[in-house]
Amino acid sequence: MPRRFIIEAVMLAIYGEITAPDEPVEFIVPYPTIMELYEFRNSPEPLMSDPDDDLYVKSKIEELIDYLEVPFNRKKLERALSIPWSKSSSILLGKSVSLTIVNALDNEQYGEFLDPIETVIVLTSLRESAPVLTDQPELISRIIDAEIPVQVFGIQDFHFAVETDNLDSQQT
Repeated sequence: MPRRFIIEAVMLAIYGEITAPDEPVEFIVPYPTIMELYEFRNSPEPLMSDPDDDLYVKSKIEELIDYLEVPFNRKKLERALSIPWSKSSSILLGKSVSLTIVNALDNEQYGEFLDPIETVIVLTSLRESAPVLTDQPELISRIIDAEIPVQVFGIQDFHFAVETDNLDSQQT
């Protein structure tokens, strides 16, 4: 069974190495973060401070958008958008990686602690009983401070998180 993580779409584009794990992984992506990809692509604001890095990241965002717009993948995604909290069929990103899009909705439950994107990430984590994977230490801190009952991993701990789950499941 693949290890599951809730993640923002932009992190799949930025951190390509997480799409080539040694073990099967399913990334669950809230749909509002897919919409963010289009905003990032069209924004004149740089995403990265280094111009070369910014160009690279924007090209990776474009690649992910193009992949999701392939008719077969687009159809899977569109089916998930008909009902709140419905999920797409798996979209393969590689040999051992799949992507599931969730039509997540922000209900402002954590509005005082989190922004709308962070809220849909947390709500998706709660609904799917899967940990959050993020590159934002501030988000991790806010989740801990607000005592939100979700597991969260920093992106730098991705390989450890995948291995740890496998060890735990083997011991059970």
